[in-house]
Amino acid sequence: MASRRGFISSRALQMAAAALIVLSMARPSLCQQRRELELAEMPTGDQLTYHGGAVLSGDIPVSIVWYGSFSPGKKAIVVDFIESLTSKPASATPSVAQWWATIRKVYLSNAAAAGGGGGDTRVLLASQAADEQYSLGKSLTLDQVSQLAAGAAPGKGALVLVLTAADVVVEGFGSVRCGLHGADAGAGYAYAWAGDAERQCPGQCAWPFARPAYGPQDKPLVAPNGDVGADGMMVTLASMVAGAVTNPFRDAYYQGEKDAALEACTACAGVYGSGSYPGYAGDVLVDKATGGSYNAVGAGGHKYLLPAVYDAAKPGCSTLV
Repeated sequence: MASRRGFISSRALQMAAAALIVLSMARPSLCQQRRELELAEMPTGDQLTYHGGAVLSGDIPVSIVWYGSFSPGKKAIVVDFIESLTSKPASATPSVAQWWATIRKVYLSNAAAAGGGGGDTRVLLASQAADEQYSLGKSLTLDQVSQLAAGAAPGKGALVLVLTAADVVVEGFGSVRCGLHGADAGAGYAYAWAGDAERQCPGQCAWPFARPAYGPQDKPLVAPNGDVGADGMMVTLASMVAGAVTNPFRDAYYQGEKDAALEACTACAGVYGSGSYPGYAGDVLVDKATGGSYNAVGAGGHKYLLPAVYDAAKPGCSTLV
């Protein structure tokens, strides 16, 4: 049976985690098209460190399971993100490829030096499968999410993305999690799940593109691709992909108890730009034409709001803007 776990996700958990981070950002301006990574300081003590386990490395084949009905536009947002990591890096900056380069440098290369795999990696879109007939129904348990991942028949070192449509209820969605990642250690593959929250729990799982369920009711940011559900899902999915690659089997990069760990991006929950603090995403870029907020450019003209990456060497949260 595949092991599984969830690391973020309700807005409450984001706020709680973010409240533990002491943010000290020097330059709040976002007018530069490209900026060096900014760092938010974290308390010393229990740091996010390498525990000796394997990471995903080399060629990482990615399979996508679309559970429920997704429009071509929603699918393109996800596919272009995956391909932007290494296969089709955008020429504009800041880019999705730069975000991935931080993960590779800070985590995967260091793991390679320690004998845990990593180093040079290529993320390759291997397959896509659509289950528009809801073969397991419209209410899923976490075991069924794992079952859907296994149904993609992933090989060793692969990553499966299970994405659920807006009308699919997943155990704990919006109340205790917005996504999770897990693995089948015996088969050697990892998987990540995220769902479209626009109908069910936008305040918990589509922030900052929707008003939070509680707390400061500031005006939400405009979704960069004009789709609150898909753009919110991408925020969670990016975090889960980072965790699945850098801590696939719960024994590589993490902080705290391994079954409730902070990881590469969840250690920086709610941080998307310089000057971020709980309830404020930070100084991010704004598309002059659409008003959409973003911090990374990808393939196909898509833009993304990607979570900060915790840099254990500093230590601090690295943002692209």
